Amino acid sequence: MSPRRSYDQYCSAARALDLVGDRWTLLIVRELLAGPRRYTDLHADLPGVSTDVLASRLKDMERDGLTTRRRLPPPGAAYVYELTERGRQLLPVLQALSAWGAPELGERRPTDAVRAHWFALPLLRGLDGEGLVEVRLEEGDFHLRVGSEEGPVYGDGPAPTEADARMTMDAATCEEVVRGELTLPDAIRAGRVTVTGDGTLAKALREA
Repeated sequence: MSPRRSYDQYCSAARALDLVGDRWTLLIVRELLAGPRRYTDLHADLPGVSTDVLASRLKDMERDGLTTRRRLPPPGAAYVYELTERGRQLLPVLQALSAWGAPELGERRPTDAVRAHWFALPLLRGLDGEGLVEVRLEEGDFHLRVGSEEGPVYGDGPAPTEADARMTMDAATCEEVVRGELTLPDAIRAGRVTVTGDGTLAKALREA
């Protein structure tokens, strides 16, 4: 394991960048905010990262107390990586970066990779309250845990239990919301997002 590089500056921002400033580190955090992930799953959802770099970043993050590695019990018997409490505290950092970077998205380029769950954190910013929200997009389904203070804040696929609300939208609508060109309440009022469900969150979304 290589020694940690440092800016050697007595500044909290510099110290933070000592830990998460390397290329790919914050995107690994983005993936692990969905909960424990196997190495192969992380590699599949981080197109462009080499196996060597991913392995190196994961070792660095474990050393720095951002992640842990554990073995699943049989019959899984695979190793998974997950965020520590310190690592989960990076959620608002990623939320802020996501909001700041939204104007840079523009139209999707032909070379851009995309995963449905990459829209999870931007959409989460527009939701208040607490509950489980299932989102259905052309690229696939994912779910959000609104107001979650512990554990995963989103996950791939349909909600594992009965969702408090379900939102269905097309790719164009989702991208406009993510870029900040359209608010979620405006999209719902315009009929571009369909909200179903009887939970408090569903009712709040329909009445916003």
